[in-house]
Amino acid sequence: MTKPDLRDTELFRDFLRLSSQIGSDILKTQGAGGNTSIKSDGVMWVKASGTWLSRAGAEDIMVPVVVDPLIAALREDDPRAEKSTDFVVSELNSSGLRPSIETSFHAALRSQVVAHYHCVNAIALAVLENREAELSARMSAVSDLTWMTIPYRRPGTPLAREIEKVAASIPDVLILFNHGIIVCGSTVEEVADRIDRVTKALSCPSRNSGSPDIDALERIAKGSGYHPARDHESHTVALSDVNLKIALGGSLYPDHVIFLGTEIGMLSEGQSAADLEATWQREGREAPKMLIVPNKGVLLSSTLTAGGEVMARCLAEVVSRIPEEASVVYLSNDDEYELTHWEAEQYRQALDRGSERRPA
Repeated sequence: MTKPDLRDTELFRDFLRLSSQIGSDILKTQGAGGNTSIKSDGVMWVKASGTWLSRAGAEDIMVPVVVDPLIAALREDDPRAEKSTDFVVSELNSSGLRPSIETSFHAALRSQVVAHYHCVNAIALAVLENREAELSARMSAVSDLTWMTIPYRRPGTPLAREIEKVAASIPDVLILFNHGIIVCGSTVEEVADRIDRVTKALSCPSRNSGSPDIDALERIAKGSGYHPARDHESHTVALSDVNLKIALGGSLYPDHVIFLGTEIGMLSEGQSAADLEATWQREGREAPKMLIVPNKGVLLSSTLTAGGEVMARCLAEVVSRIPEEASVVYLSNDDEYELTHWEAEQYRQALDRGSERRPA
């Protein structure tokens, strides 16, 4: 039996507009991060892995999957729930892409419309040691919404199983430790309104860190495989001792590990980027994708895609919102290993490299 096609409806166009709005706000979503879904007649349309929410509507980035069999697979620990590819409605999948690596948790949530995104304010609060208290205080501003916190789990089925435990209560908002936020609702309009309200409730002040020294960065990068970050705000990581300390303390959330790696380099006074490259090469180590030049700014590897470069901006936005004396909970070495050795993320990075060759 042919599944109904939601795409030629005003509802779906509204859903794409909301998806694009989320993806176009750097404080909510960066590059290929985040995903949205909408359910109708047993089919869920979810963002494809590796695609950018900002391009929803301009590109065919939504993949249809059947919901109930996917939920059953998740509950039965069926390994097919991880990639969700076996649940794609092939006759409607005009893009031919894989569904998001987080499709299984979208299916587990009962709400018709679900938006998951990497809100920098939510992340800045969700990495704090006292995050429960901080989040409770802020979410009291939207006391009519039901919300819960979810402990860090690797994206994919580990996270989906954690979310499935609370799905029956039909929460409005889920805040994912060291990851981001999920906002749910019965309509596109309801989710959009909740996003606006929760964004205001979680808003954190950003440290003012001054301006980068681009001329100095150009000199330091000369003859190396690095260049100054093109996004002015990305440099704030290096322009505050507090920001720098937090950034060098460890990995805060998955997409940083995936796109920028587990180590950030820091240049000492008088050291050039080429000097650091040579040192790391002699030691048989892979040079970091991001270098901090204290009080001057940030250098990024020329191997980074646009999706990778925007993660430097995300890091700057997150660390500049973490309070100066706060205790921070970083991802563990095991967490980092899971992410860097995960085939689904290698696929997403391959798509990101491919997007460099496609018009935006």
